Amino acid sequence: MQALIAGLLVSAAAPPAVAPVTPLFASDAPIQLTIQGPIAALVRNSERAPTTTAATLSLAGSSEAHAIRLTPRGITRLKKEICGFPPLRVEFAQPPAATSLFLGQRRLKLVTHCRPAAGFQQHLLLEYAAYRIFNLVSPISYRARLATVNYVEPNGRNATTRYGFFIEDTDDLARRNGFREAMVGNRIPSAQLEPRQSARLALFQYMIGNLDWSMRAGPPGEGCCHNSRLLAGASPLKVPVPYDFDYSGLVDAPYAVPPDKYKIGSVRKRVYQGYCRHNGEAMAAAAEFRAARPSVEAMFGQIPGMEPRTRKGALDYLARFYSDIATDATMQSLVLKSCVG
Repeated sequence: MQALIAGLLVSAAAPPAVAPVTPLFASDAPIQLTIQGPIAALVRNSERAPTTTAATLSLAGSSEAHAIRLTPRGITRLKKEICGFPPLRVEFAQPPAATSLFLGQRRLKLVTHCRPAAGFQQHLLLEYAAYRIFNLVSPISYRARLATVNYVEPNGRNATTRYGFFIEDTDDLARRNGFREAMVGNRIPSAQLEPRQSARLALFQYMIGNLDWSMRAGPPGEGCCHNSRLLAGASPLKVPVPYDFDYSGLVDAPYAVPPDKYKIGSVRKRVYQGYCRHNGEAMAAAAEFRAARPSVEAMFGQIPGMEPRTRKGALDYLARFYSDIATDATMQSLVLKSCVG
């Protein structure tokens, strides 16, 4: 019996075997789909009384049709004064078939357009681009799949058609990298963070001008962490992964404001918030980001629907980041000077 218990403990502590990426996130090619259900009612009640609603999801160009449940989700974007159309959680009523693009999916986050104005489509595409950027510098990153979504009422009336994107489930992200989601309390010491990934994450957040995150603590009473998740493996160190970039300078959403504690006037202002103990790894990460620059810039040319003005503005904003990290000297004087002790 003792041997059995010991074996179970070892098994529980061991990271899972590396799993392949699920079909939905194995490609960056945009998809087109239809979500049919009581969309207007769902949106109308999303903040006051968010409820789960039965709907169907159909994939264009195929015979795929899935019974789903839709639930409004989020915190800031669930508020009516911020977004008239909330982000959604899509839950499959039955496991998708082995031939389905959605094989292996149970619950997915769908980032939506927030408001009908055309400019909000551009903000959504910029947030999607942020996920793609981190994919290019770290495999330990959430994958995203862009979609054109037709929202249709039960009577067949088209409510709206807008871009959206699905975000990979945390368990799937963890499994394809040989990790599992870490179970921690409200906060962890910075000494428990894996240095290389932590430095990459902090430099990426500086790159996109995001201050709305923490990789070691969450809002009071909500657990760790804020707009990031921690993964665990064989090492005792925790591996952070970022998400939710609408408050970044790159996206520059109309409702985004910097946190009060930074005393800056715009989310476009960059402030590095990595830990000083990771400065050596941050120097190495800067070299990775410099090497990835051609791929990052090329990626912006591959996003359908992104207007030339939006693309140019994003690349100009990122060019200033690349200037900041151009050499070890500029990294030290312009970026690492504000590292967190």
